[in-house]
Amino acid sequence: MSTFLLYAQAGSVPPSLTALGDAIEIRELSDLASVEDTDQPTVVILGGSLVPANGKLSGLPQHATLLSVDGEAREAAEKADRLFLDLDDLASPEAQLRAIRSAARASGNALGARRARGEMDDMRGELQELNKIGIALMSERNLEDLLGMILTQARVLTNSDAGSLYLTETNEEGLEHLHFLRAQNDSLPNLPTPDFTLPFEESSIAGFVASRGESLIIEDSYSIAAEAPYSFNRSFDDEVGYRAKSMLVVPLLNRKGRVVGVVQLINRKSTPDGVIHDEASANEHVLSYGAREVGLVQSLAGQAAVSIENSQLYRDIENLFDGFIKAAVTAIDQRDPTTSGHSVRVATLTCDLAELADRARDGAFKDTSFTKEQMRELRFAGLLHDFGKVGVREHVLVKAKKLPPVMLDRIESRFDLIRRTLEAGFHGKRAQFLLDSGTSGFDSYVEKLDAEFQASLKRVDEFQEAIRESNEPRVLPEATADILNDIAATTFPDLHGNEVPYITDDELHFLSIPKGSLDPAERKQIESHVTHTFHFLSQIPWTEDLAFLAEIAHGHHEKLDGTGYPRSIGGADIPVQTRLMTVSDIFDALTASDRPYKRALSPERALEILNMESAGGQLDPDIVELLIGSQVYHKILDEDWRGF
Repeated sequence: MSTFLLYAQAGSVPPSLTALGDAIEIRELSDLASVEDTDQPTVVILGGSLVPANGKLSGLPQHATLLSVDGEAREAAEKADRLFLDLDDLASPEAQLRAIRSAARASGNALGARRARGEMDDMRGELQELNKIGIALMSERNLEDLLGMILTQARVLTNSDAGSLYLTETNEEGLEHLHFLRAQNDSLPNLPTPDFTLPFEESSIAGFVASRGESLIIEDSYSIAAEAPYSFNRSFDDEVGYRAKSMLVVPLLNRKGRVVGVVQLINRKSTPDGVIHDEASANEHVLSYGAREVGLVQSLAGQAAVSIENSQLYRDIENLFDGFIKAAVTAIDQRDPTTSGHSVRVATLTCDLAELADRARDGAFKDTSFTKEQMRELRFAGLLHDFGKVGVREHVLVKAKKLPPVMLDRIESRFDLIRRTLEAGFHGKRAQFLLDSGTSGFDSYVEKLDAEFQASLKRVDEFQEAIRESNEPRVLPEATADILNDIAATTFPDLHGNEVPYITDDELHFLSIPKGSLDPAERKQIESHVTHTFHFLSQIPWTEDLAFLAEIAHGHHEKLDGTGYPRSIGGADIPVQTRLMTVSDIFDALTASDRPYKRALSPERALEILNMESAGGQLDPDIVELLIGSQVYHKILDEDWRGF
């Protein structure tokens, strides 16, 4: 092959060039367009007859050097800043020969510079691509998606037809092995990914690379040297109709040099659309892997190893969060066993409604969408929305009746004392009559005294029954309120002879609660659980994906018309996630069958109440309509959610 090309007009080639022999290829120059842009150094001897009429030189390869032979050619070359030398200035053939050689070297240098620029551009492009890949890998937290991305990018960078990826895992005995988790094959795109493990042993190709921690290039997997410790199993190729030829196997090393996985690339292709099934197609399309591919994949492997570890760490953090939330829900259930399962049911119903809203393509929720991360955040908020109950005093939290249990016990004992007092009075009056009057008229007196005693006992029984009825967390009728006032105004002598009321002012206060089991102060304590929840959750350093969790839970007792608590906010200040949770929370509270202070309402009655509240501007009518129309609430009614 010639060392350089020389273009010259017929008859203008210096005779001295014959001394260069085969080192030069001389081509006839008919016009400037005939000069080809090749990878060889190029010299053009330019005469005036070849200069275009406009005197401009264009279309010549940038690496070609120009030697002029007359004034017109020299002038044109100088204007174009392309003149290397004027041969007419050289008197001897030897000088001209040296000039042509120098021109060829200059052209070679220019060509080398062009190649270097091209290689630099390629390297810059590869670095930019690696940088983009690295950013994408570092931002992907889902391990399953990350593994697929790593293998895909490794194949794209090397134009590999197929590949597989293994992760390092530790078995129950504490021994490390490679778990085959990903496979891709352009020629056989529908192949399933096998699921198996390989030991950290050099008998397999992946095991060899994992054991050594070094990259491996195989020219032909069917021709591995007999002395190699590893071998290739052709049974897969034979079974599916494939020909694995060239291979590049690279360990995924973390910052400490530990192998966290192995990526195995198969059949670097000469053309992206090449399909490989047999020996002939492999010979046609498959290239060997070289240093460039090793460098690229090793760079990718380093980033991939860090990304895998980050993903695994993120998964561990997620598991930690899941464990914490499970423990938190357990703590809530143990603090208030009567509402066991409520948090799980609310979280489930809220997320089910959110998924329905997310899938809507028209109507009120056509512009509503939730990411996977937002759905997880919403689920956690639902599970933790009542966590603040741990800050509420237990006797208030689990209070099922209007009277605190200790007060009811005191009243029950007092009424026993009242009966004993009446009985003692009855017997005392009988004895006193006998002492004062003897037996004369005793029978008639005792009959009258017994009637009064029985009437008193009956009245005490009626009073006690009225107290028991009033203690139930139902709406207090006006007549019952009057009876309670009568009871409070009635007295009896205590053991010291002091007149004391049947019920104290504190007891009357609780029995006179108009609805439910809590007085205003206790209700305030219960309502404070929302604030406790917010303050508690706000102190946890949630990840960015969960940063809105505390705010979602904070508003689950707010109402659109501003009548809710604790902040009395309304309208657009209540996010849609919280509105979904509010409807779910109310529905479950109305239909829950595990609350001793109220009976469960039927789903139909609960939905009627939700409709009334939405019509009254308290609840989001679109969410209530979504709940009713989808009937998704059946899920929380038909399953046992205790023991989360």
